[in-house]
Amino acid sequence: MSMIQNNRIFMTGGAGFIGTKLCRGLADNNKIFIYDKLLRNSIKQTNLLEHENVKLIEGDVFNLPYLQQIIIEIKPNIIIHMAAVAGIDTVIKSPSTTMKVNMIGTYHVLEAVKPHVSGLKRFINFSTSEVFGDYAYKAEEFRSTNLAPVGEARWTYSVSKLAAEHLVHSYYKEFGLPAVNLRPFNIYGPGQVGEGAIHGFVNKAVSNQEIQIHGDGDQIRSWCYIDDMVQGVLLCLEKKEAVGNVFNIGNPRGTTTINDLAEKIVRLADSKSRIVHIPKTYVDIELRMPSIEKAKELLGYMPKIDLNEGLKRTIAWYRNQVTV
Repeated sequence: MSMIQNNRIFMTGGAGFIGTKLCRGLADNNKIFIYDKLLRNSIKQTNLLEHENVKLIEGDVFNLPYLQQIIIEIKPNIIIHMAAVAGIDTVIKSPSTTMKVNMIGTYHVLEAVKPHVSGLKRFINFSTSEVFGDYAYKAEEFRSTNLAPVGEARWTYSVSKLAAEHLVHSYYKEFGLPAVNLRPFNIYGPGQVGEGAIHGFVNKAVSNQEIQIHGDGDQIRSWCYIDDMVQGVLLCLEKKEAVGNVFNIGNPRGTTTINDLAEKIVRLADSKSRIVHIPKTYVDIELRMPSIEKAKELLGYMPKIDLNEGLKRTIAWYRNQVTV
């Protein structure tokens, strides 16, 4: 699946949705060390922890001494930092924890690897498309990001991830860290855990349960299938041109309203689910669609899975979970 071979790869948050898929693609030819609290545990749905090249280390990014110890012991040459608080419901409920994990946790990982920068091939930091604020049409990486007003809990997530981006880039400039910042745009697919519209809608559809849409459903999103996200990460590991850059990773061709998305899922799943609208109790993103021209030009990135195909694969996987 990948040209990445014979590496020692340290993944914070590696037991999550994207981390699990990355692990599957890299484990046969690399040593993978997953560092995770297992709050969002997607890897448990697989047999990856039985793989001879995969080791799970239960740990917290708040624990700097332990992080430092682990880095010294395992001597990774690739770091993929995914550990974070995410998901709108979780963020609104725990804004202070969100900011601490996403900023201080990132700082701890950076400090732990700083003495070992010379041995690193790549440091991949996962940011978010939320840094563009509530309205982003064909958003480009060099466009101004949106800090948003203080007092709205949702923006604690975006501002914490933006601060982490600046921090990671600062270690690149000051200490020579071979860093790359990634901004994923609405990733979905088999194995997703936690919050997310497709995850929630498909779960309801395969069980013929009521699908709830917050607000009037005219919010617009660009949906990117998990395999295309993984392709973006692998290209950042392979291409030296990635270092020092930030990239949008998404699929503009997967753009649709939330209403249309729910109706499409019901149709593709041949579901009897009823779609209902409920009041929206939080600030929402009205439009989020990436420009991926930079990733195309520098990385050769090109998403391959269209929305219908991705949804069919996702529905089939969730249906199998229900029937197993």
